[in-house]
Amino acid sequence: MIGQASEDVLILAIESSCDETAAAVVKNGRTVLSNVISSQIATHTVYGGVVPEIASREHIKAVNYVIERALAEAQVALEDITAIGVTYGPGLVGALLVGVAEAKAIAYAAGKPLIGVHHIEGHVSANFIENQDLEPPFVCLIVSGGHTHLVIVKDYGEFEIIGRTRDDAAGEAFDKVARSVGLGYPGGPKIDKTAKEGNPHAIQFPRGRVEGAPYDFSFSGLKSAVLNHINHARMTGEEIHVPDLVASFQNSVVESLVSRAILAAHEFGYKKLAIAGGVASNSALRKAVAEACEKDGLQFYYPSPIFCTDNAAMIGTAAYYEYLKGNISGWDLNAIPNLKLGER
Repeated sequence: MIGQASEDVLILAIESSCDETAAAVVKNGRTVLSNVISSQIATHTVYGGVVPEIASREHIKAVNYVIERALAEAQVALEDITAIGVTYGPGLVGALLVGVAEAKAIAYAAGKPLIGVHHIEGHVSANFIENQDLEPPFVCLIVSGGHTHLVIVKDYGEFEIIGRTRDDAAGEAFDKVARSVGLGYPGGPKIDKTAKEGNPHAIQFPRGRVEGAPYDFSFSGLKSAVLNHINHARMTGEEIHVPDLVASFQNSVVESLVSRAILAAHEFGYKKLAIAGGVASNSALRKAVAEACEKDGLQFYYPSPIFCTDNAAMIGTAAYYEYLKGNISGWDLNAIPNLKLGER
């Protein structure tokens, strides 16, 4: 375990990996003084998904504003900041470059250390913000639009990946199914809301398994099964009850995620299980994990929805622990769109 700093550490953090431009000020890793997010959802909804070039342009427009507002809301000046943290991967390369260039410019001009942060490390670190008692090691299920990982958090910023998706990420499957039934973008929140009106056992969809890899995930077969069900219903003139369909789809995803996470906690001998990522705000997933943890005697940790979405507070928390370890980035820090978890 790493030690504590001798005096307060204030991190100014920047996040721009996809379609949220965000800045935050975080004190000593766990106290959020400000957390400002400028979302592009309305811009991209017209296209049914994120358009990378448009996302980059929107980041350029918003990045100075969110930083200025984050400092103002935290009631600190740039000279009070200890270090600058920024997401440098994974994500959309153009979007990442906006944040990285901004962070490098501010750090250089202000004479502050620069700390590059892995986006997924940030999502895991979101659990530390509201759970002051949570410390590694623990098992974490990471579920987002581009990533589905099952990891052991061995220490701050140190991960052992024990499971991952072999094809679609869970959030990606949510978006595709939502689009196929006309719910639109973003798919995750829309399916979560619509599924509350449906029967999760109305349709028996498959639970994808990977032979010889009990902790890995596969959602492409499930996605195909949903699309085949829709196509068959349309060909035969059968009415599609969308709430039942999406509730059944969501139930399949949730059962796949929860069963593997609980299995990993038991087989690796951990009593703490956390969830992270955009899909971690899904109400059915939260409820299912909470019930499974209570049944099996595990402690369950999760971030509030605002810290599940892409935000800079989680990046500030991750940057704080990297700062304590002395992991300072050079001026050659660059955006790495396919950065693997655990790499620096």
